Amino acid sequence: MPSTSTSPASSPPRRVFVTVGSTRFDKLVSAASSDSLLSILHALNYTHLTIQHGQSPKPALSESGSNANRITVDTYQYKPSLREDMDQADLIISHAGSGSILEALRLHKPLIVVVNADLMDNHQLELGSALHDQGHLVCTSVT
Repeated sequence: MPSTSTSPASSPPRRVFVTVGSTRFDKLVSAASSDSLLSILHALNYTHLTIQHGQSPKPALSESGSNANRITVDTYQYKPSLREDMDQADLIISHAGSGSILEALRLHKPLIVVVNADLMDNHQLELGSALHDQGHLVCTSVT
């Protein structure tokens, strides 16, 4: 009789994609690669995390932390297009850049937008808050 269990090995991969675009957003990259977030993603049955880190330094990932070998993490600085990573993602976490937001919404992907409070103007906060209020995404910040 065939097994009907859904062990992690037999479940389809669940992917999270984090993007900072062409900016430098060290706080988001650091939070996205933290053991605490990796633990949360693992608990939510995500299996893969891809971080596009832009101008921020490549994230340092713990090889011996509590999440070692539980979730696969890939990182890169830039690609000609983020479309493939967005297509494959089950969840997108993005800076509040309008291009990244619009692309994720076009793909009907769940989207968490993280406002970069270190920028000089607040256009990201205005856009993220407006779309959050309309129920299109979750808008937050990194402290």
